[in-house]
Amino acid sequence: MRTIMVINAKGGCGKSTLATNIAGYFASNWDAVVSLADFDPQGSSLDWLAKRPPERDKIHAVDAHNEGLRHLDRNSDFLIVDSPARSHGSELTQMVRHAETVVVPVLPSPIDINAAGKFVQELLDVGKVERKEVKVAVVANRVRENLLIYEELEKFLDTLKVPVIARLRDTQNYIRAYSRGLGIHELPEYLSWPDQEQWEPLVKWLESKRSQP
Repeated sequence: MRTIMVINAKGGCGKSTLATNIAGYFASNWDAVVSLADFDPQGSSLDWLAKRPPERDKIHAVDAHNEGLRHLDRNSDFLIVDSPARSHGSELTQMVRHAETVVVPVLPSPIDINAAGKFVQELLDVGKVERKEVKVAVVANRVRENLLIYEELEKFLDTLKVPVIARLRDTQNYIRAYSRGLGIHELPEYLSWPDQEQWEPLVKWLESKRSQP
């Protein structure tokens, strides 16, 4: 079972959006058995799954916040983990124990950039990451290239010691997809093709050996 975790200690950075879209991608494009574990007390990923149409490729729900991974479908090809905010110290170490691949979303705001810098460094100090038993990458999320803060974000991304694999625009398509229980790749192509193009380097990285220890 391949385990992909979306994590950042900062709340509101789009962890659930990334986790649900990664789950939707592998379920619909790989014909894979996919489980989505929601460790966040808000349960946004579980809410998304509850909206998912029955005719779409099934994704197994795991209420990890209340039940841990006890009810995980062990036949899953992929486990996508939507982690909670405020994961630091021993809790962060415990969360990373579940993962082979970690994706860190970062928003273009001064508060988020500052928090992400500290979090990525803490993540790199986790023993399993130091031993290269986990691969880590960053995704710039809700990006608007015409704003001044984008330049500041790019300068910050250049300082990171981990790869930055995608820059995803700020668009209503993610809200449209979430409200229907779909991923961005499951929306009509005429509507979502710009976003699918932006996802291409992310999914290529996730599909490659470069994202696996």
